[in-house]
Amino acid sequence: MPRTAAYAAHTAKAPLQPFTVERREPGSRDVVLDILFCGVCHSDLHQARDEWGNGIFPMVPGHEIVGRVSAVGSEVRRFKPGELAAVGCMVDSCRDCSQCRSGREQFCERGMALTYNGTEMDRKTPTYGGYSSRIVVREEFVLRLPEGLEPSAAAPLLCAGITTYSPLRRFNCKPGDRVGVLGLGGLGHMAVKLAAAMGAEVTMLSSSRAKEADARRLGAHAFELTRDGAAFKKLGGRFDLLVDTISAPHDLNQELGLLRPEGTLVLVGAPPEPTPVSAFSLILANRRLAGSLIGGVAETQEMLDFCGKHRIVSEIELIPIQKINEAYERLVKGDVRYRFVIDLASLEGR
Repeated sequence: MPRTAAYAAHTAKAPLQPFTVERREPGSRDVVLDILFCGVCHSDLHQARDEWGNGIFPMVPGHEIVGRVSAVGSEVRRFKPGELAAVGCMVDSCRDCSQCRSGREQFCERGMALTYNGTEMDRKTPTYGGYSSRIVVREEFVLRLPEGLEPSAAAPLLCAGITTYSPLRRFNCKPGDRVGVLGLGGLGHMAVKLAAAMGAEVTMLSSSRAKEADARRLGAHAFELTRDGAAFKKLGGRFDLLVDTISAPHDLNQELGLLRPEGTLVLVGAPPEPTPVSAFSLILANRRLAGSLIGGVAETQEMLDFCGKHRIVSEIELIPIQKINEAYERLVKGDVRYRFVIDLASLEGR
């Protein structure tokens, strides 16, 4: 089996350190990527520190992967060596259940194969992610990167991009809609860019006045400070759609009050504790409270193509792999605008 240099958490909450991954031998339908860049998602930190209680160790995080094709199997038709390609949050599924056949592989009835902290579909072989120099992925789960996008800044599109694009599309974001984005971080800044490109009137709702200039630069038409609560009275009943990216505890009933009748509040952030919701916050105006989990392969490719057309990428800070533990500590403090991306040339001095 091909040996691949990587960085891994060997136990829960242990610092990441050099590790060697045993990648599988490429099969006839596999694509081999030499990884160029990998985004650092907040979920990488949660899982490496086993904060969700499902850690498989040693763990090589990373599911926002951009690389160059170095080899393809004999039956691969969509990719050739030398091309740029990308891999997101999953690397396989059963490909046969009703969810997979409808293009929602993330809901595979047998369970998708996560890019890391999971197993291949044999439910035995562990998966290792993009904090590594190479990855082997089945062709159906490899994505084409549009020309003209900076590869390093495009890497976070594979999670932060699709996580915010999917609910905007599902709830029919269109020109003239009033869309509010709650929280300006790795997810929130992508939601602002994407909703603005779709023609919506975008309002950033943030607890930090310091982020107003960035919000407007990213495409927000308005900014409201939520810290004192006055904004919730001022903006009551205003929005068609709210995208909530906040991962800290907060009041969903206040947010629901911002929606017009039949408006939707969609959650993509994941607070650690359950949040009470009053039935009347929903019933009295036919409002909807929804969640959203990434997207299927076809929708992720659609998102990449949309970003290619509109020249949308993430705002990033490029780091060498040797600074990943420092980046995790800064991520906890919110000290990044707005996504760390690892330059994998730093691994093995490439």
